[in-house]
Amino acid sequence: MHPDGRTLTSTVAVDERAAMSSAHHPANVSTRNPSTLTPGYFAGVMGTGIVSIGAQLTGRAVLAGVLFWIAIVFYLTLVSLNIWRFARYRRHVSDDFHDPARAFGFFTFIAATNVLASMLVGVGYGPPAAVLLIVAVAAWIVLGYVIPWTAVLGNPRRPMLDRANGTWFIWVVASQSIAVVAAGIEPLYPQLRQWLAILAVVAWSTGMVLYVACGLFVMLRAMLYKLDPQDLDPPYWVAMGAVAITVVAGARIVEMDEAPMIAVTRELIAGLAVILWAFASWLIPVLFAAGVWRHLIHRVPLRYQPTLWSFVFPMGMYAAASIYLGRANHLPVVETVGLVWFWVGLTVWVLTAAGMVLDLARRFAPLKRTPPA
Repeated sequence: MHPDGRTLTSTVAVDERAAMSSAHHPANVSTRNPSTLTPGYFAGVMGTGIVSIGAQLTGRAVLAGVLFWIAIVFYLTLVSLNIWRFARYRRHVSDDFHDPARAFGFFTFIAATNVLASMLVGVGYGPPAAVLLIVAVAAWIVLGYVIPWTAVLGNPRRPMLDRANGTWFIWVVASQSIAVVAAGIEPLYPQLRQWLAILAVVAWSTGMVLYVACGLFVMLRAMLYKLDPQDLDPPYWVAMGAVAITVVAGARIVEMDEAPMIAVTRELIAGLAVILWAFASWLIPVLFAAGVWRHLIHRVPLRYQPTLWSFVFPMGMYAAASIYLGRANHLPVVETVGLVWFWVGLTVWVLTAAGMVLDLARRFAPLKRTPPA
């Protein structure tokens, strides 16, 4: 029996339906309790932060500042709700850790933390960025071993591949976000250059291997099990976003000052970054076609849900990746693509944020009309 009176069976049933429909929302938890908060909601911070970074890269300082503070408030709100959820509804958190369709969403906390750190690095605030990097690395080490065990390897449920989905790529994003911050913060802490170079290259290399593994698992799921239109939800766009952030991490590593770890990997990483950018570009029409198949052909309604933030982040990340790569490798055409694509990412962010605000308004409206007991 759960603390709120639900039986385990009913809880599992509710969580299974929630995982499939992605209907959890912070309005629910903020007005009642955070027991049903989805682990992947930090994707909202990731999406807001990367669009802010894109605005900064394109010289729109005011817009970047506004989005920066929105991301900070978003982040602090989610951290508070997750602490409350862990303290009061620990069984729900445990259920998420053991669900292979939801557990990898916890990695959004790492990526969101590093997105904030990247924004701080961009404006020269080294100490708070360093603190966030330390928090992210600690969480990456712990969750990187705990989640694969609780959700997959130690899970008695078999078969397991039918639960693989786009959220698994968030593990890759978390790894590469550490490489981005470690490389970006290096000019502020030249005395730590050797260690930051090692951290950046190790995280980048780990992310590369994880992408291959996650891609294989998701591909096998698509080939061995029927893929319904409802299954192709927005987190599948993280497959492109993971490649894009790998490009950014590679470009930032290429820009680092000389260190033994950088010297032996710089040319390899620079070449792979260009190849991966091309692959990310190839993935975009494929994922758009999947969206057309889902929403236009099979009439799956397109409405706001928390997982839409997993669509915002890849769009903004592709713009940032193109700009970083173009400037680091002196590829003006690639940089131009990023400057144009920034507007796509900003548009998607505006629409998603508006959808969230309207959804919050709808959820709060009935509470305002309810007379006091």
